[in-house]
Amino acid sequence: MTAAFDLPRRLAAEALGTALLVAAVVGSGTMAERLTADAALALLANTLATGAVLVVLVTTLGPVSGAHLNPAVSLVFAVRGELPRPEAAPYALAQLAGGVAGTVSAHLMFGLPLVAASAKVRTGGAQWFSEGVATFGLVMVVLAGIRFERRAVPWLVGLWITAAYWFTASTSFANPAVAAARSLTDTFSGIRPADLPGFVAAQLAGALAAAALVGWLLREPAFRPVPMREEAEP
Repeated sequence: MTAAFDLPRRLAAEALGTALLVAAVVGSGTMAERLTADAALALLANTLATGAVLVVLVTTLGPVSGAHLNPAVSLVFAVRGELPRPEAAPYALAQLAGGVAGTVSAHLMFGLPLVAASAKVRTGGAQWFSEGVATFGLVMVVLAGIRFERRAVPWLVGLWITAAYWFTASTSFANPAVAAARSLTDTFSGIRPADLPGFVAAQLAGALAAAALVGWLLREPAFRPVPMREEAEP
């Protein structure tokens, strides 16, 4: 589907999409933090904005670049041979650059310093395992959705992240580029830069585990027995 678009335009789509995603995450978190002191309500607002913008971005940019918007997803597609391996690094760099631009854009909209290292602690085994689970589920949903119901993929991605915000201890970053961008904001959605390596490692591990399991689970059987025809009655 992306063959009609050359690499520069696909990279631009990845950067733009990741920028808008991060702007929505950081911006909605900042707005929620300003409007309410209720942490649960703030998280709900942050969740709804993130899930909604994912549906929009995957729908509109998917035909251009695949709308990975996530280095872990690009890695999986490269490993599976569905993204040329030399393009995996440019995709990741475009996503990282877009993520930083998204944080800066959100800060500009709310009159904050362009970048500010987060002081929010997010570390420990439970957080790392949560990120592995969140990214595993995201990659599983993407691969199975493409296989069985491609048109539903934007909704599947948005709904998965919306749900995972609430059932994971880490609130489901599930994206190394987004996590890196969120380390540059000292707002509701931030993550302390020192905690970033553990999150990224868990995300990549979860993505590769999902690729391996789903690849086995959905692999076409090498042999399909053909039922014998019943003998015609004399």
